[in-house]
Amino acid sequence: ADTIRSHVQEMNMRCALIIAAMLLACVTWPASAQVLTLTPADTSAAFVAAGYKLTGKTWMACSEGTMSEVRDINADGFPDAIISSGGTECHGMTGQGYSLVSKQPNGRWKLLAGGIGIPMFLKSGAKGWPDLEVGGPGFCFPVLRWNGQKYVLHRHEYEGKPCKR
Repeated sequence: ADTIRSHVQEMNMRCALIIAAMLLACVTWPASAQVLTLTPADTSAAFVAAGYKLTGKTWMACSEGTMSEVRDINADGFPDAIISSGGTECHGMTGQGYSLVSKQPNGRWKLLAGGIGIPMFLKSGAKGWPDLEVGGPGFCFPVLRWNGQKYVLHRHEYEGKPCKR
């Protein structure tokens, strides 16, 4: 029974990693956002701001984190990054979690948004930041809007149209 349980857990983990890898490809950025590269110090600071701890050579929170992409999404001259992690043990049926972090003018990194789901930046937005749709299972997704301090729930939509939740 323990051997079977072990094999099932291993299969579940492999499936979750495959799904997470596919979902990471779904992160979309505004077309105008320039692709950037971080220094090792900025990479570490971004992971720490997102709540990760370095374990050996792996950044871990509930599961292993991956820096999906780094861009300047609000054109302020500072990098912003999506850090993703996968696995149903940590993120339920969605299988992915995300953290949006941004380097601040003082050099520190700040967590702007995060949770369970697949982040997708929209053309709409406020205060220089694009709205952030958080996808997952189902047909009605939350859209977060920057309020000047953090991303907060603004509406729910599906395929660009409002929906009730």
